[in-house]
Amino acid sequence: MKLIIGIGNPGTKYLNTRHNVGFQILDKFSQAHNLTFSPAKSDFWFVESKLNTFHFFLIKPTTYVNNSGIVVKELIENLKLKLSDILIVYDDTNLEPGTLRIRKSGSDGGHNGLKSIIYHLNSNIFTRLRIGIGEPNKEQDLADYVLSQLTENDIKNIESKSTFIIELLEQFITSGSDGMLDYYSKVTKINSPNIS
Repeated sequence: MKLIIGIGNPGTKYLNTRHNVGFQILDKFSQAHNLTFSPAKSDFWFVESKLNTFHFFLIKPTTYVNNSGIVVKELIENLKLKLSDILIVYDDTNLEPGTLRIRKSGSDGGHNGLKSIIYHLNSNIFTRLRIGIGEPNKEQDLADYVLSQLTENDIKNIESKSTFIIELLEQFITSGSDGMLDYYSKVTKINSPNIS
């Protein structure tokens, strides 16, 4: 069983903000597979399904970004999963809009949602898919920037990678982190520099 968690804030107010890219990616995946999110009894929305014979959950915590780790810990304990069974999808200001990076461990990089997950799991050894949203200019406050709306150009850059991102999530479900990384390396090598 695999657990894919998108980081974001609940409510229409935050729908197309930069900080909600994790939610947006899971929405695109669910639409591609004709799946629908449902509210859980706890603080998250979820999809439970199978890809071929591989069981998976998509999770959108409703605790707001800064408390994302509460839901992740609860689900790992309740579903009796290993850290290698989870994938965190989130926005990254250190990458240009639409740029993708996969890591199997590492620091929070200044992202409060990831910081919360690392704190509650007491570990930073889990796979994450980083989606670039670009960095604020010198006059912008970081908090204001990540809660601002994506520009049309940002959306276009992220949309251009959406098929590839969906394929990466499929690889994680069927082949785990290593399979996803192998697929990422193969595709980026073939398409470089268009995908990075």
